[in-house]
Amino acid sequence: MAQMIKPLAFFLLLSVLLLSVSAFINHHDPRQDPKKEYSECQRKCQRESEPGRRQQQELEDCQRQCKDKYEERQGKGGDSYPITGGESQQDNNPYVFEDKHFETISTQHGRLGMLPKFSDHSPHLRGFINAFRFAFLEANPQTFVLPHHIDAELILVVVQGRGRISLLRPDGRQSVNLRKGDVLRVPAGTTVYLINRDNNEKLVIAKLVQPISTPGEFQPFFGVGAKNPESFLKAFSGEILEAAYQQKSDKILRLLDQQKAEFVVKASEEQIRALSQKDEEGGKSIWPFGGESSRNKINLFKQRPVESNEFGELREVNPSDFRPLEDLDVSVSFANITKGGMSTIFFNSKSIKISVVRNGEGLLQMACPHLAQESQQGQGGSQERQRGRGGSQEGQGDLQEQVKYEKVEARLRQGVVFITPPGHPSTLVASNNQNLEVICFEINTRDNDKTPLAGKNNIFSQMEKVAQELAFNRPSREVEEIVRANNNEWFFKGPNQQQQGRALE
Repeated sequence: MAQMIKPLAFFLLLSVLLLSVSAFINHHDPRQDPKKEYSECQRKCQRESEPGRRQQQELEDCQRQCKDKYEERQGKGGDSYPITGGESQQDNNPYVFEDKHFETISTQHGRLGMLPKFSDHSPHLRGFINAFRFAFLEANPQTFVLPHHIDAELILVVVQGRGRISLLRPDGRQSVNLRKGDVLRVPAGTTVYLINRDNNEKLVIAKLVQPISTPGEFQPFFGVGAKNPESFLKAFSGEILEAAYQQKSDKILRLLDQQKAEFVVKASEEQIRALSQKDEEGGKSIWPFGGESSRNKINLFKQRPVESNEFGELREVNPSDFRPLEDLDVSVSFANITKGGMSTIFFNSKSIKISVVRNGEGLLQMACPHLAQESQQGQGGSQERQRGRGGSQEGQGDLQEQVKYEKVEARLRQGVVFITPPGHPSTLVASNNQNLEVICFEINTRDNDKTPLAGKNNIFSQMEKVAQELAFNRPSREVEEIVRANNNEWFFKGPNQQQQGRALE
Protein backbone atom coordinates (compact mmCIF):
# COMPACT_ATOMS: atom_id res chain seq x y z
CA MET A 1 0.00 0.00 0.00
CA ALA A 2 2.80 2.38 0.92
CA GLN A 3 4.44 1.64 -2.42
CA MET A 4 1.28 2.76 -4.23
CA ILE A 5 0.95 5.95 -2.16
CA LYS A 6 4.43 7.19 -3.10
CA PRO A 7 3.82 7.25 -6.90
CA LEU A 8 0.37 8.73 -6.32
CA ALA A 9 1.81 11.52 -4.16
CA PHE A 10 4.47 12.15 -6.78
CA PHE A 11 1.90 12.55 -9.56
CA LEU A 12 -0.27 14.83 -7.38
CA LEU A 13 2.74 17.03 -6.63
CA LEU A 14 3.73 17.07 -10.32
CA SER A 15 0.19 18.11 -11.29
CA VAL A 16 0.21 20.97 -8.80
CA LEU A 17 3.58 22.18 -10.11
CA LEU A 18 2.40 22.04 -13.72
CA LEU A 19 -0.76 23.98 -12.86
CA SER A 20 1.32 26.59 -11.00
CA VAL A 21 3.73 26.96 -13.89
CA SER A 22 0.85 27.22 -16.36
CA ALA A 23 -0.84 29.91 -14.25
CA PHE A 24 2.44 31.83 -13.96
CA ILE A 25 3.02 31.70 -17.73
CA ASN A 26 -0.52 32.80 -18.48
CA HIS A 27 -0.30 35.64 -15.98
CA HIS A 28 3.20 36.80 -16.93
CA ASP A 29 3.29 35.96 -20.61
CA PRO A 30 6.13 38.14 -22.00
CA ARG A 31 4.32 38.21 -25.33
CA GLN A 32 1.36 40.02 -23.76
CA ASP A 33 0.76 43.35 -25.47
CA PRO A 34 2.60 46.07 -23.47
CA LYS A 35 0.01 48.62 -24.61
CA LYS A 36 -2.75 46.48 -23.10
CA GLU A 37 -0.81 46.22 -19.83
CA TYR A 38 -0.32 49.99 -19.86
CA SER A 39 -4.04 50.63 -20.33
CA GLU A 40 -4.94 48.20 -17.53
CA CYS A 41 -2.40 49.87 -15.24
CA GLN A 42 -3.87 53.32 -15.99
CA ARG A 43 -7.40 52.09 -15.21
CA LYS A 44 -6.17 50.58 -11.95
CA CYS A 45 -4.68 53.95 -10.97
CA GLN A 46 -8.06 55.60 -11.57
CA ARG A 47 -9.84 53.01 -9.43
CA GLU A 48 -7.40 53.03 -6.53
CA SER A 49 -6.65 56.78 -6.24
CA GLU A 50 -8.13 57.92 -2.95
CA PRO A 51 -10.36 60.99 -2.85
CA GLY A 52 -9.11 64.10 -1.12
CA ARG A 53 -6.67 66.93 -1.53
CA ARG A 54 -3.74 64.75 -2.67
CA GLN A 55 -5.77 62.65 -5.08
CA GLN A 56 -4.29 64.29 -8.17
CA GLN A 57 -0.72 63.86 -6.95
CA GLU A 58 -1.22 60.16 -6.12
CA LEU A 59 -2.92 59.58 -9.46
CA GLU A 60 -0.04 61.23 -11.36
CA ASP A 61 2.58 59.22 -9.41
CA CYS A 62 0.72 55.99 -10.17
CA GLN A 63 0.35 56.86 -13.85
CA ARG A 64 4.03 57.78 -14.05
CA GLN A 65 4.93 54.31 -12.69
CA CYS A 66 2.69 52.75 -15.36
CA LYS A 67 4.51 54.73 -18.04
CA ASP A 68 7.95 53.73 -16.67
CA LYS A 69 6.95 50.06 -16.66
CA TYR A 70 5.56 50.32 -20.21
CA GLU A 71 8.72 52.01 -21.51
CA GLU A 72 10.87 49.39 -19.77
CA ARG A 73 8.88 46.59 -21.44
CA GLN A 74 9.24 48.32 -24.79
CA GLY A 75 13.00 48.55 -24.31
CA LYS A 76 13.31 44.90 -23.26
CA GLY A 77 11.19 43.73 -26.18
CA GLY A 78 14.17 43.96 -28.54
CA ASP A 79 12.42 46.09 -31.16
CA SER A 80 13.16 49.55 -29.82
CA TYR A 81 16.96 49.55 -29.85
CA PRO A 82 19.19 48.90 -32.84
CA ILE A 83 21.77 47.19 -30.66
CA THR A 84 21.32 45.49 -27.31
CA GLY A 85 24.85 44.81 -26.11
CA GLY A 86 23.73 42.30 -23.52
CA GLU A 87 22.25 43.00 -20.11
CA SER A 88 22.10 46.65 -19.07
CA GLN A 89 24.41 47.86 -16.31
CA GLN A 90 22.34 50.99 -15.79
CA ASP A 91 21.86 50.55 -12.05
CA ASN A 92 25.64 50.60 -11.47
CA ASN A 93 26.46 53.21 -14.10
CA PRO A 94 28.19 56.19 -12.42
CA TYR A 95 27.42 58.49 -15.36
CA VAL A 96 23.67 57.91 -15.77
CA PHE A 97 20.77 59.18 -13.65
CA GLU A 98 17.15 58.06 -13.81
CA ASP A 99 14.01 59.20 -12.00
CA LYS A 100 14.90 57.19 -8.89
CA HIS A 101 18.12 59.20 -8.42
CA PHE A 102 16.31 62.55 -8.07
CA GLU A 103 15.36 64.11 -4.76
CA THR A 104 11.78 65.05 -5.64
CA ILE A 105 9.13 67.26 -4.06
CA SER A 106 5.71 66.46 -5.55
CA THR A 107 2.67 68.64 -4.98
CA GLN A 108 -0.88 68.60 -6.26
CA HIS A 109 -0.01 70.99 -9.09
CA GLY A 110 3.67 70.45 -9.83
CA ARG A 111 6.95 68.70 -9.16
CA LEU A 112 10.52 69.78 -8.42
CA GLY A 113 13.42 67.36 -8.84
CA MET A 114 17.08 67.76 -7.93
CA LEU A 115 20.01 65.43 -8.54
CA PRO A 116 22.39 64.96 -5.60
CA LYS A 117 25.89 66.38 -5.77
CA PHE A 118 27.65 64.57 -8.56
CA SER A 119 30.56 63.49 -6.34
CA ASP A 120 28.06 61.85 -3.96
CA HIS A 121 26.95 59.63 -6.85
CA SER A 122 30.42 58.76 -8.09
CA PRO A 123 34.02 59.62 -7.12
CA HIS A 124 34.73 60.01 -10.86
CA LEU A 125 32.47 63.09 -10.98
CA ARG A 126 34.63 65.51 -9.07
CA GLY A 127 36.30 68.76 -10.11
CA PHE A 128 34.47 71.65 -11.65
CA ILE A 129 31.28 69.66 -12.35
CA ASN A 130 30.80 69.37 -8.60
CA ALA A 131 30.25 73.12 -8.47
CA PHE A 132 27.00 72.57 -10.42
CA ARG A 133 23.72 70.79 -9.81
CA PHE A 134 20.99 69.67 -12.19
CA ALA A 135 17.27 70.16 -11.51
CA PHE A 136 13.92 70.28 -13.26
CA LEU A 137 10.57 71.93 -12.62
CA GLU A 138 7.17 70.65 -13.77
CA ALA A 139 4.10 72.89 -13.42
CA ASN A 140 0.62 71.74 -14.38
CA PRO A 141 -1.51 73.78 -16.80
CA GLN A 142 -2.72 77.17 -15.51
CA THR A 143 -0.61 77.27 -12.36
CA PHE A 144 1.48 79.85 -10.51
CA VAL A 145 4.89 79.19 -8.89
CA LEU A 146 5.31 81.28 -5.73
CA PRO A 147 7.96 84.07 -5.66
CA HIS A 148 11.35 82.88 -4.45
CA HIS A 149 15.09 83.37 -4.87
CA ILE A 150 18.07 81.05 -4.44
CA ASP A 151 21.72 81.62 -3.62
CA ALA A 152 22.84 80.28 -6.99
CA GLU A 153 23.12 81.20 -10.65
CA LEU A 154 20.53 79.53 -12.89
CA ILE A 155 20.45 78.66 -16.57
CA LEU A 156 16.97 77.59 -17.64
CA VAL A 157 15.97 75.68 -20.76
CA VAL A 158 12.26 75.25 -21.49
CA VAL A 159 11.89 71.59 -22.43
CA GLN A 160 8.12 71.62 -22.92
CA GLY A 161 5.14 73.95 -22.73
CA ARG A 162 4.52 77.70 -22.58
CA GLY A 163 5.08 79.93 -19.59
CA ARG A 164 5.91 83.42 -18.43
CA ILE A 165 8.58 84.29 -15.90
CA SER A 166 8.82 87.54 -13.94
CA LEU A 167 12.12 88.72 -12.46
CA LEU A 168 12.18 91.22 -9.61
CA ARG A 169 15.21 93.37 -8.84
CA PRO A 170 15.57 96.60 -6.81
CA ASP A 171 15.53 98.60 -10.06
CA GLY A 172 12.41 97.09 -11.58
CA ARG A 173 10.50 94.08 -12.85
CA GLN A 174 10.71 92.38 -16.21
CA SER A 175 8.47 89.57 -17.48
CA VAL A 176 9.44 87.27 -20.32
CA ASN A 177 7.22 84.86 -22.25
CA LEU A 178 8.67 81.35 -22.45
CA ARG A 179 8.20 78.62 -25.03
CA LYS A 180 9.98 75.33 -25.66
CA GLY A 181 13.62 75.81 -26.59
CA ASP A 182 14.04 79.15 -24.80
CA VAL A 183 17.28 79.63 -22.86
CA LEU A 184 17.33 82.17 -20.02
CA ARG A 185 19.75 83.08 -17.26
CA VAL A 186 18.58 84.05 -13.77
CA PRO A 187 21.36 85.69 -11.70
CA ALA A 188 21.77 84.61 -8.07
CA GLY A 189 19.45 86.37 -5.66
CA THR A 190 16.89 87.37 -8.30
CA THR A 191 13.34 86.89 -7.03
CA VAL A 192 11.26 85.11 -9.64
CA TYR A 193 7.74 83.83 -10.06
CA LEU A 194 6.27 82.18 -13.11
CA ILE A 195 3.09 80.81 -14.63
CA ASN A 196 2.16 77.96 -16.92
CA ARG A 197 -0.07 79.83 -19.35
CA ASP A 198 -1.12 76.75 -21.32
CA ASN A 199 -4.55 75.21 -20.85
CA ASN A 200 -3.50 71.61 -21.48
CA GLU A 201 0.27 71.05 -21.52
CA LYS A 202 2.66 70.87 -18.57
CA LEU A 203 5.49 73.39 -18.35
CA VAL A 204 8.81 71.54 -17.98
CA ILE A 205 12.04 73.47 -17.36
CA ALA A 206 15.54 71.99 -17.06
CA LYS A 207 17.88 73.91 -14.74
CA LEU A 208 21.64 74.08 -14.49
CA VAL A 209 22.40 75.44 -11.01
CA GLN A 210 25.71 77.00 -9.92
CA PRO A 211 25.72 77.73 -6.16
CA ILE A 212 27.71 80.81 -5.17
CA SER A 213 28.47 80.15 -1.49
CA THR A 214 29.37 76.47 -1.05
CA PRO A 215 30.09 74.33 -4.14
CA GLY A 216 27.13 72.10 -4.80
CA GLU A 217 25.07 73.53 -1.92
CA PHE A 218 22.28 76.09 -2.19
CA GLN A 219 18.95 76.97 -0.59
CA PRO A 220 15.62 78.36 -1.85
CA PHE A 221 14.14 81.38 -0.05
CA PHE A 222 10.38 81.96 -0.24
CA GLY A 223 9.33 85.45 0.78
CA VAL A 224 5.69 84.66 0.08
CA GLY A 225 5.26 81.25 1.59
CA ALA A 226 2.73 78.79 2.89
CA LYS A 227 2.95 75.98 5.40
CA ASN A 228 5.35 74.24 3.04
CA PRO A 229 7.38 76.21 2.12
CA GLU A 230 7.13 78.71 4.92
CA SER A 231 7.81 82.41 4.36
CA PHE A 232 11.27 83.40 5.58
CA LEU A 233 9.71 86.62 6.98
CA LYS A 234 8.19 84.56 9.79
CA ALA A 235 11.70 83.98 11.13
CA PHE A 236 11.85 87.66 12.21
CA SER A 237 10.44 88.96 15.48
CA GLY A 238 7.18 90.88 15.58
CA GLU A 239 8.98 94.07 16.62
CA ILE A 240 11.29 93.89 13.61
CA LEU A 241 8.40 93.26 11.20
CA GLU A 242 6.41 96.17 12.66
CA ALA A 243 9.36 98.53 12.30
CA ALA A 244 10.11 97.35 8.76
CA TYR A 245 6.56 97.48 7.37
CA GLN A 246 5.00 100.10 9.67
CA GLN A 247 2.09 97.77 10.37
CA LYS A 248 1.01 95.71 13.38
CA SER A 249 2.75 92.36 13.54
CA ASP A 250 -0.50 90.37 13.88
CA LYS A 251 -1.76 91.93 10.65
CA ILE A 252 1.50 91.03 8.89
CA LEU A 253 1.45 87.45 10.20
CA ARG A 254 -2.19 87.02 9.16
CA LEU A 255 -1.16 88.02 5.63
CA LEU A 256 1.71 85.50 5.66
CA ASP A 257 -0.68 82.74 6.83
CA GLN A 258 -3.25 83.20 4.08
CA GLN A 259 -1.51 80.97 1.53
CA LYS A 260 -2.48 77.38 2.40
CA ALA A 261 -1.21 75.69 -0.76
CA GLU A 262 2.30 74.50 -1.66
CA PHE A 263 4.93 76.16 -3.86
CA VAL A 264 2.81 75.67 -7.03
CA VAL A 265 -0.80 76.92 -6.83
CA LYS A 266 -3.74 76.76 -9.20
CA ALA A 267 -4.73 80.01 -10.97
CA SER A 268 -7.95 80.97 -12.73
CA GLU A 269 -8.13 81.68 -16.46
CA GLU A 270 -8.65 85.38 -15.68
CA GLN A 271 -5.54 85.47 -13.45
CA ILE A 272 -3.43 83.68 -16.08
CA ARG A 273 -4.71 86.08 -18.73
CA ALA A 274 -3.81 89.09 -16.57
CA LEU A 275 -0.31 87.78 -15.84
CA SER A 276 0.23 87.01 -19.54
CA GLN A 277 -0.19 90.62 -20.62
CA LYS A 278 2.82 92.68 -21.67
CA ASP A 279 4.55 94.84 -19.10
CA GLU A 280 3.50 98.45 -18.86
CA GLU A 281 5.50 100.86 -20.99
CA GLY A 282 8.24 102.76 -19.26
CA GLY A 283 9.46 99.82 -17.18
CA LYS A 284 13.19 99.60 -16.57
CA SER A 285 15.34 97.03 -18.31
CA ILE A 286 17.25 94.69 -16.02
CA TRP A 287 20.65 93.44 -17.11
CA PRO A 288 21.05 90.81 -18.38
CA PHE A 289 17.37 90.55 -19.28
CA GLY A 290 16.82 93.52 -21.54
CA GLY A 291 18.08 96.79 -22.96
CA GLU A 292 20.27 97.54 -25.93
CA SER A 293 23.20 95.47 -24.73
CA SER A 294 21.61 92.03 -24.59
CA ARG A 295 18.66 89.89 -25.54
CA ASN A 296 16.69 88.64 -22.57
CA LYS A 297 16.49 85.09 -23.94
CA ILE A 298 17.46 83.02 -26.95
CA ASN A 299 15.71 80.03 -28.50
CA LEU A 300 17.89 76.97 -28.88
CA PHE A 301 15.59 75.27 -31.39
CA LYS A 302 15.66 78.32 -33.69
CA GLN A 303 19.45 78.45 -33.95
CA ARG A 304 20.96 77.58 -37.31
CA PRO A 305 22.31 73.99 -37.15
CA VAL A 306 26.09 73.74 -36.83
CA GLU A 307 25.89 70.15 -38.11
CA SER A 308 23.03 68.74 -40.19
CA ASN A 309 22.28 65.92 -42.62
CA GLU A 310 19.57 63.32 -43.17
CA PHE A 311 20.70 61.41 -40.07
CA GLY A 312 20.48 64.25 -37.57
CA GLU A 313 21.24 67.80 -36.58
CA LEU A 314 23.07 69.73 -33.87
CA ARG A 315 22.16 73.25 -32.71
CA GLU A 316 24.13 75.30 -30.18
CA VAL A 317 23.93 78.43 -28.06
CA ASN A 318 27.43 79.56 -27.12
CA PRO A 319 28.53 82.51 -24.96
CA SER A 320 29.34 84.38 -28.17
CA ASP A 321 25.69 83.92 -29.21
CA PHE A 322 24.20 84.83 -25.83
CA ARG A 323 26.26 87.07 -23.57
CA PRO A 324 24.56 86.06 -20.26
CA LEU A 325 26.33 82.68 -20.58
CA GLU A 326 29.76 84.26 -20.94
CA ASP A 327 30.97 84.60 -17.34
CA LEU A 328 29.55 81.17 -16.40
CA ASP A 329 31.51 79.62 -19.30
CA VAL A 330 28.56 77.41 -20.26
CA SER A 331 27.08 76.45 -23.62
CA VAL A 332 23.72 74.83 -24.35
CA SER A 333 23.13 72.46 -27.28
CA PHE A 334 20.38 70.35 -28.81
CA ALA A 335 20.98 67.12 -30.73
CA ASN A 336 18.12 65.61 -32.74
CA ILE A 337 19.16 62.22 -34.14
CA THR A 338 16.97 60.60 -36.79
CA LYS A 339 15.40 57.28 -35.81
CA GLY A 340 17.89 54.58 -36.75
CA GLY A 341 20.75 57.10 -36.89
CA MET A 342 23.76 57.78 -34.68
CA SER A 343 26.19 60.52 -33.85
CA THR A 344 29.86 60.22 -34.62
CA ILE A 345 32.20 58.87 -31.97
CA PHE A 346 33.82 62.01 -30.53
CA PHE A 347 35.19 63.61 -27.38
CA ASN A 348 35.28 67.11 -25.89
CA SER A 349 38.74 68.49 -25.23
CA LYS A 350 37.81 70.57 -22.14
CA SER A 351 34.10 70.67 -21.39
CA ILE A 352 32.08 68.24 -19.32
CA LYS A 353 28.57 67.67 -20.61
CA ILE A 354 25.33 67.19 -18.66
CA SER A 355 22.65 65.87 -21.03
CA VAL A 356 18.95 65.19 -20.56
CA VAL A 357 16.76 63.24 -22.98
CA ARG A 358 13.91 65.50 -24.08
CA ASN A 359 12.16 62.90 -26.18
CA GLY A 360 12.66 59.52 -27.81
CA GLU A 361 14.69 56.42 -27.06
CA GLY A 362 18.22 55.33 -27.79
CA LEU A 363 21.54 54.16 -26.53
CA LEU A 364 24.66 55.76 -25.03
CA GLN A 365 28.07 54.14 -25.39
CA MET A 366 31.24 55.63 -23.94
CA ALA A 367 34.83 54.48 -23.34
CA CYS A 368 35.95 54.98 -19.73
CA PRO A 369 39.46 54.31 -18.37
CA HIS A 370 38.40 54.84 -14.71
CA LEU A 371 36.01 51.89 -14.60
CA ALA A 372 38.57 49.68 -16.34
CA GLN A 373 41.15 50.59 -13.69
CA GLU A 374 38.66 49.77 -10.93
CA SER A 375 37.96 46.42 -12.54
CA GLN A 376 41.67 45.61 -12.79
CA GLN A 377 42.29 46.63 -9.19
CA GLY A 378 39.49 44.37 -8.08
CA GLN A 379 40.99 41.43 -9.99
CA GLY A 380 44.65 41.86 -9.16
CA GLY A 381 44.95 44.16 -6.16
CA SER A 382 45.83 47.83 -6.07
CA GLN A 383 48.22 49.50 -8.47
CA GLU A 384 50.48 50.35 -5.55
CA ARG A 385 50.85 46.69 -4.57
CA GLN A 386 51.49 45.70 -8.20
CA ARG A 387 54.16 48.35 -8.62
CA GLY A 388 55.79 47.43 -5.33
CA ARG A 389 56.45 43.79 -6.19
CA GLY A 390 59.20 44.02 -8.76
CA GLY A 391 60.92 47.38 -8.93
CA SER A 392 60.41 50.21 -11.38
CA GLN A 393 60.83 48.18 -14.58
CA GLU A 394 58.18 45.63 -13.62
CA GLY A 395 56.01 48.47 -12.38
CA GLN A 396 56.18 50.11 -15.77
CA GLY A 397 55.00 46.89 -17.35
CA ASP A 398 52.03 46.73 -14.94
CA LEU A 399 51.14 50.33 -15.73
CA GLN A 400 51.13 49.56 -19.45
CA GLU A 401 48.74 46.66 -18.87
CA GLN A 402 46.37 48.99 -17.07
CA VAL A 403 45.77 51.22 -20.11
CA LYS A 404 42.40 49.70 -20.90
CA TYR A 405 38.91 51.07 -21.40
CA GLU A 406 35.56 49.78 -20.24
CA LYS A 407 32.39 50.22 -22.23
CA VAL A 408 29.82 52.41 -20.47
CA GLU A 409 26.41 51.64 -21.93
CA ALA A 410 22.96 52.96 -21.04
CA ARG A 411 19.54 52.83 -22.58
CA LEU A 412 18.12 56.30 -22.99
CA ARG A 413 14.53 57.46 -22.70
CA GLN A 414 12.70 60.65 -21.81
CA GLY A 415 14.01 62.22 -18.60
CA VAL A 416 17.26 60.24 -18.33
CA VAL A 417 20.27 62.43 -17.46
CA PHE A 418 23.82 61.38 -18.35
CA ILE A 419 27.30 62.84 -17.92
CA THR A 420 30.10 62.82 -20.48
CA PRO A 421 33.48 63.86 -18.99
CA PRO A 422 36.13 65.59 -21.12
CA GLY A 423 38.37 63.30 -23.15
CA HIS A 424 35.91 60.38 -22.98
CA PRO A 425 34.93 59.18 -26.50
CA SER A 426 31.18 58.60 -26.77
CA THR A 427 28.31 58.18 -29.21
CA LEU A 428 24.51 58.29 -29.17
CA VAL A 429 22.30 55.94 -31.20
CA ALA A 430 18.60 56.61 -31.82
CA SER A 431 16.09 53.76 -31.66
CA ASN A 432 14.36 52.45 -34.76
CA ASN A 433 11.01 53.85 -33.64
CA GLN A 434 11.54 57.57 -33.10
CA ASN A 435 14.07 60.37 -33.11
CA LEU A 436 16.33 60.84 -30.10
CA GLU A 437 16.25 64.45 -28.83
CA VAL A 438 18.85 65.50 -26.24
CA ILE A 439 19.43 68.85 -24.53
CA CYS A 440 22.97 69.40 -23.24
CA PHE A 441 24.64 71.82 -20.81
CA GLU A 442 28.37 72.02 -21.54
CA ILE A 443 30.49 73.37 -18.68
CA ASN A 444 33.97 74.82 -19.14
CA THR A 445 33.23 75.49 -22.78
CA ARG A 446 35.77 78.23 -23.56
CA ASP A 447 38.29 76.99 -26.15
CA ASN A 448 36.71 73.54 -26.12
CA ASP A 449 37.08 71.41 -29.25
CA LYS A 450 34.70 68.64 -30.31
CA THR A 451 37.00 66.03 -31.83
CA PRO A 452 35.40 63.51 -34.26
CA LEU A 453 36.91 60.04 -34.40
CA ALA A 454 34.83 58.77 -37.34
CA GLY A 455 33.30 60.20 -40.50
CA LYS A 456 34.58 62.97 -42.71
CA ASN A 457 37.40 65.06 -41.20
CA ASN A 458 38.04 62.61 -38.37
CA ILE A 459 41.46 63.08 -36.80
CA PHE A 460 42.86 59.74 -38.02
CA SER A 461 42.32 60.81 -41.62
CA GLN A 462 44.45 63.92 -40.99
CA MET A 463 47.60 61.94 -40.14
CA GLU A 464 50.47 61.69 -42.60
CA LYS A 465 50.66 58.31 -44.31
CA VAL A 466 53.93 57.48 -42.58
CA ALA A 467 52.39 58.37 -39.21
CA GLN A 468 49.42 56.12 -40.01
CA GLU A 469 51.75 53.23 -40.81
CA LEU A 470 53.74 53.73 -37.61
CA ALA A 471 50.61 54.11 -35.48
CA PHE A 472 48.58 51.19 -36.84
CA ASN A 473 51.48 49.00 -37.99
CA ARG A 474 49.72 48.47 -41.31
CA PRO A 475 50.21 49.96 -44.80
CA SER A 476 48.64 53.40 -45.06
CA ARG A 477 46.33 52.29 -47.89
CA GLU A 478 44.65 49.84 -45.48
CA VAL A 479 44.33 52.58 -42.85
CA GLU A 480 42.95 55.06 -45.37
CA GLU A 481 40.44 52.49 -46.61
CA ILE A 482 38.89 52.42 -43.14
CA VAL A 483 39.25 55.97 -41.83
CA ARG A 484 38.06 57.61 -45.08
CA ALA A 485 35.24 55.20 -45.96
CA ASN A 486 32.48 57.19 -44.22
CA ASN A 487 31.95 60.50 -46.05
CA ASN A 488 29.23 61.81 -43.72
CA GLU A 489 29.93 64.39 -41.03
CA TRP A 490 28.80 64.09 -37.41
CA PHE A 491 25.64 62.01 -38.01
CA PHE A 492 25.53 58.63 -39.73
CA LYS A 493 23.27 55.70 -40.48
CA GLY A 494 23.11 53.60 -37.32
CA PRO A 495 24.13 49.96 -36.92
CA ASN A 496 22.40 47.86 -39.60
CA GLN A 497 19.71 50.50 -40.08
CA GLN A 498 18.17 51.96 -43.21
CA GLN A 499 17.87 55.68 -43.75
CA GLN A 500 14.67 56.86 -42.05
CA GLY A 501 14.33 60.48 -43.14
CA ARG A 502 15.48 63.84 -41.90
CA ALA A 503 15.56 64.75 -38.20
CA LEU A 504 14.23 68.26 -38.47
CA GLU A 505 11.37 69.83 -36.56
